[in-house]
Amino acid sequence: MKKHIYLFIFCCLIALSCKEKQPEKLHIAVAANMQFAMKDLTKKFTEQSGIECETVISSSGKLTAQIKQNAPYDVFVAADMKYPTELFNAGFTTAKPKVYAHGKLVLWTMNNGVQPSVEVLKTEQIKHISIANPKLAPYGKATVEVLEHFGMYEDVKDKLVYGESISQANQFIISNAAQIGFTAKSVVLSPELKGKGKWIDLDENLYSPIAQGMVILKRDGAENKNAQQFYDFLFSVDAKKILQQYGYQ
Repeated sequence: MKKHIYLFIFCCLIALSCKEKQPEKLHIAVAANMQFAMKDLTKKFTEQSGIECETVISSSGKLTAQIKQNAPYDVFVAADMKYPTELFNAGFTTAKPKVYAHGKLVLWTMNNGVQPSVEVLKTEQIKHISIANPKLAPYGKATVEVLEHFGMYEDVKDKLVYGESISQANQFIISNAAQIGFTAKSVVLSPELKGKGKWIDLDENLYSPIAQGMVILKRDGAENKNAQQFYDFLFSVDAKKILQQYGYQ
């Protein structure tokens, strides 16, 4: 009987030892425009570090609200500097946010009969224009700036269909629920969607620079030491190469 007890205790100790050696999984809150690029980034990071990553994709505004409600994220990769700065000022981050990339806005259609241009938005050919919610998503805010620059916001506002994030706005375009829409350049350059539909770049002078920031989040009683490793990785040469492939500056 004693031998069985000792064997059981020995097996338990071995199991605990193996468990301790397993790297803690990194939980990353990711702005929707980074959805596709983040797959390649986390893959490369895991290859180099052995640290597994779990991502949650949503609008920067919604993710910020979740973080304020103590959602268990280790890192926040946002679509602008506003939301991570807001979290820093409220004491949710370990340091001030730092810009890891600048995003670009494009006009995209999956409708064969539509040639993407700003001018076409006012025509009767276009019934619905997909954009990300400007109250939650920085790319939606940039879209409104473009429309206002051309003095056509009032003319087309009734055509606008709002997605909670870029991801949902993309679905409206892909499904042809909207004949055309505004999205992040990283989306149309992704392996999943590259070569599908037609798109044009929008002059970066038409909207405020989309400086995208990242922060490490404070975790009460569960600080993840791997967060700093991922933070440093996102500013590495390897990460920059991946970001550039997706159209980020």
